[in-house]
Amino acid sequence: MSKEDAFSAFDAELAATPTSDPWLHAEGEVPRYGPDYDLLGRLLTYPTRSGSVSESGRFAKGIDAWLAHELRRAGFLVDEVWPRATRPRVLPRDVVLFVDKLPKGLGEQVRPHLERITAVAPSDARVLGRAYYKQIDVCIARWDRGPELLLSTKAQVSSFGKNLPNRFEEAYGDAANLRGRYPLAATGFFFLQRDTILTTEKEAWERTKDMMSKLRDTDGRGGYTATGLALVHWDDDVPPEERVVTVNVDDVPSALRPDQFLDAMIRQVLDVTPVVQHPRVRELRERRELPVPEPRGTTDDTEETGTLL
Repeated sequence: MSKEDAFSAFDAELAATPTSDPWLHAEGEVPRYGPDYDLLGRLLTYPTRSGSVSESGRFAKGIDAWLAHELRRAGFLVDEVWPRATRPRVLPRDVVLFVDKLPKGLGEQVRPHLERITAVAPSDARVLGRAYYKQIDVCIARWDRGPELLLSTKAQVSSFGKNLPNRFEEAYGDAANLRGRYPLAATGFFFLQRDTILTTEKEAWERTKDMMSKLRDTDGRGGYTATGLALVHWDDDVPPEERVVTVNVDDVPSALRPDQFLDAMIRQVLDVTPVVQHPRVRELRERRELPVPEPRGTTDDTEETGTLL
């Protein structure tokens, strides 16, 4: 087994959290997604208590791990969603299926070597956009379908007004870069801020909401499929080892909350693929069984491939 990575601190929490049905509506009703905000708070509590909110990138990785978990809750297959819940974090599902079909002894010999071959199992998901390569924080991709969901995340816990223009410029450029090469893919930008912005930098909060709205593709001229915004809270007056992170969406406009963000991203993936693709996601969202055949190589017996390493 390889050494721990930036996601390792979250492995036990994710393993103990079931991928429960996230949809809150009944058949025939408008889809309503119910994110697991408690899990997000628990994941972000780890780096907050260890003092690595801004160092090492572990705080941002907690956001990525949570969003990947939400996509698995929605019904996407465990090895299609990166980062995976176990190491290696990026691994093509076709490779997983191939190794699982090898003779038992041979498969056991091959598995430990996968993480060492970065061309097969890279540490990060990088895709070529129209102008440059971009590291993708959360991704759904397969060799036969290409990138289907490309999600960038950012966290900001201080110096809101000072750093906001840079975040806006980076996000806008990345949207054009990705949409220019993958016009059908669901592209998203998720932004998480500490809720001290509400009292210490009210102007920056207004600019944040405006920025997140303007980053969306509302007129067919570019921008993201969807943008999402959340606030988090913890108390600096308690010892670090006692700090608990909680999620605040009540102060976020409804059009920017994580529930609509996840629904919009999922809807885009489904809208541009045939009904035989992602059948489990469709069944959960539509609240009915679909009388369609499974494509070859996507039957339920391959769902066991989430424990490769």
